[in-house]
Amino acid sequence: MTDRRNSNRRSQAWFGARGRSGMLYRSWMRNQGFGHEVFDGRPVIGIATSASELAPCNAHLTRVAEAVKRGVWQAGGLPLQFPTMATGETLMRPTAMLYRNLMAMEVEELIRANPLDGVVLLSGCDKTTPAMLMGAASVDLPAVMVTGGPMLNGKYRGQDVGSGTHVWKFEEDLKTGRMTEEECFFAEGCMARSNGHCMTMGTASTMACVAEALGMQLPGSAAWPAVDSRRMETAQAAGRRIVDMVEEELRPSRILTREAFENAIRVNAAIGGSTNAVIHLTALAGRVGVELGPDDFDRLVREVPTLVNLMPSGTYLMEDFCYAGGLPAVMAELLGGGLLHGGPVTVTGRTVADNTAQAERVGSDVITPLDAPFQPAGTGIAVLRGNLCPDGAVIKQSAASPHLLTHRGPARVFDSPEAYHAVADDPGLDVDENTVIVIRNAGPKGYPGMPEVSNVPLPAKLLQAGVTDMVRVCDGRMSGTGYGTVVLHVTPEAAVGGPLALVRDGDPVVLDVPGRTLRLDVDDAELARRRQEWTPPAERYTSGYTWLYTQHVEQADRGADFGFLRGGRGHEVPRDSH
Repeated sequence: MTDRRNSNRRSQAWFGARGRSGMLYRSWMRNQGFGHEVFDGRPVIGIATSASELAPCNAHLTRVAEAVKRGVWQAGGLPLQFPTMATGETLMRPTAMLYRNLMAMEVEELIRANPLDGVVLLSGCDKTTPAMLMGAASVDLPAVMVTGGPMLNGKYRGQDVGSGTHVWKFEEDLKTGRMTEEECFFAEGCMARSNGHCMTMGTASTMACVAEALGMQLPGSAAWPAVDSRRMETAQAAGRRIVDMVEEELRPSRILTREAFENAIRVNAAIGGSTNAVIHLTALAGRVGVELGPDDFDRLVREVPTLVNLMPSGTYLMEDFCYAGGLPAVMAELLGGGLLHGGPVTVTGRTVADNTAQAERVGSDVITPLDAPFQPAGTGIAVLRGNLCPDGAVIKQSAASPHLLTHRGPARVFDSPEAYHAVADDPGLDVDENTVIVIRNAGPKGYPGMPEVSNVPLPAKLLQAGVTDMVRVCDGRMSGTGYGTVVLHVTPEAAVGGPLALVRDGDPVVLDVPGRTLRLDVDDAELARRRQEWTPPAERYTSGYTWLYTQHVEQADRGADFGFLRGGRGHEVPRDSH
């Protein structure tokens, strides 16, 4: 084994210190049973784990951390595990997105404040992955991501069941009488049948793939199921690799380049990934000084077909995706078609092209070839502009109904998701299949936290009449497991005076996805008059974290990060107070 001792390492400012300071640091660490030899200048590797029973997707990460430790010890490093908060979308209210930035702050400060030379990031649920990447990027110490892996496929009465996606389907079946309450109760136990995050191509799976596409996760590791032994092999390999990365000084700033972000955007289109990737990638880019805006997510994907046939846009699930070749097979297809940059360096120390050179696509149903794609080019995320969304809005075309991508209909406006849910089952609700449901005050500041509420269920009377989709417009987000013709992230949001605040019942809303426009067919003079009458909502929070959030959160087109967190703050060793 290579001798990895180095008296100049960052960690040696603690453990190599002379006199009282060094004695304090070393002696307290030795109460855990460490011998004096581990403080000899070898790399100290932090293992940041978001394991929590309050975040079911992340509950197994303590076991993953043990595998990482084995790898660090094998490579001659000193592994030190530490906890971070876990922002689990499954339980947190009002939304885990409210706490993504708080988690990113915590991860950043914990890494900087402690005697670490490199860090392995253990994430799972969808907000934990971008939060950890954002925090690590701002410190810029060598870092590698290990996501916890998807659950095994759900199984219900002989069919595959997808987490999240089938929640919406079963709810519709319940409302239309196709399922009973007892059947739904039984079905929910068939959906999440192992450790891991959503096994659909929801936001958790999307962000795991995006982390791999960016080069921050080992090739192929995004797709191994959480309970597959190879998930632990991957974690152990990451533990070995981070020690080498410290030696090589391979930091996030060398990996997270403009070309890496372009690769991630195109990969997101090819896998039919979540619209939430737009917000998370934009926020992460802001941490490393890469200019990324909504139009990049439209321009870069127009030539990219959807290659992956997974729910919610398709048929299969992440377990099938893994066995079909996983993300390396997708990236190899895109590289072969000239749709990816092959040159960016990754956490392996090798390039994207090197990492995918031996990738194989197994079969043709789950990962389709570039010349016979699951959906043609131009079916990825589209970014819309217009007088309803001057700073942009997004729609996931692969999950929308083709006949609604051009649509004109009267608005039915609700000032909150709760206001809609209160009347959604009312048989007298004044809507039909042409109505455009507008939900507002669900943006970063307005809710607060920009929850996943945009894909509200259709009115019960329309479901019972056989209507399966209708246009919905919202300044909030949609779960990556969701589907439908839903316009999201309308910016500026209503709560800060965006045009969505001016819409009234009956106003004609015109959606033209091919033309990339969303507009309100109301003349400018009338909109100006309404703006004069509009008053901002009263501030609901005067203290605490939520106050901090509402005062400093940026709009969706800027990634909904805090303005004061943009850019990096480096890894300079803090002053010693001993």
